[in-house]
Parts: sequence; structure tokens; C-alpha cells
Amino acid sequence: MHVAYIHNRHMRRAYKRDKRAMFFPPKDSDSLALTAAMFHILLSLADGDSHGYAISKDIERRTDGHLRLGTGAFYRIVKQMLAAGWVEEAGEQEALQTDGLRRRFYRLTPLGREVGRAEAGRLAALVELARQKHFLPGLEGS
Repeated sequence: MHVAYIHNRHMRRAYKRDKRAMFFPPKDSDSLALTAAMFHILLSLADGDSHGYAISKDIERRTDGHLRLGTGAFYRIVKQMLAAGWVEEAGEQEALQTDGLRRRFYRLTPLGREVGRAEAGRLAALVELARQKHFLPGLEGS
């Protein structure tokens, strides 16, 4: 029997036999399960370059305040995404409509866009399964 589990935010596959599990390393596509914050950062950058404060405010607005990223958490996540090659620094610019502070801008990379698309597909499949299992009221007929 094949089972999947999540370990350190990565999906892993295992083969259960005799109450033991033999574990296999994740394939590239399996390791793309992102945190909600990571996915929202990718979504914010899909519209174009932006600076950290604007990204955080966009996420807060888009989620009706359900996801708020503090400064430390935001930049810790961005650091991981920079290291993974999903985003890149787009330089420092004076942000328009602010107090003239210089802000560091970020840009989505082609790999980041691919990761975002893969995550969106994974979430769409999950929503479809939830619909089939009648977890989404009012959508049974659609």
C-alpha cells in the first residue's frame, strides 16, 4: 500500500509492508507543497515586481486579514524563496506613494511561476476532491 505523508513541509511517499514503512525521497513535483504564506507571496508577485511591505499588505487585503505576515516571518520566507530560486531581488527603488523610503523590490522568476502553477494545480485537485466528497456545500451539482 502506498501512503503519503508530510515531513518538513515536503510530501513524501512510503510503501507500507508488515506494519513498517520503507520511505522514498520526494520527487521534484512532490516537494512543491507550499505554505499558505509562500503561495500568497508568489501570487502577489505574479502581477509584477513589488516590495516587501506592499506584498504583505496585498496578502492581508486579499485574505481579508486572515493571513498577516509579520516583518520577521515575511523576510524569513522570502530568504527561503530567494535561496530556492523562486524569487529574485529586483533592486532598490523609491516606492511611489510612500514617504520616500528606499524599498527592496522582488520579482517572480520563471521557476517561481512554475512552482506557483504546480501548487495551484495541486490545490485545484484538492478542491475537486473536496467537492466530490461533498465538503463544499452548494457545489454538488456543478
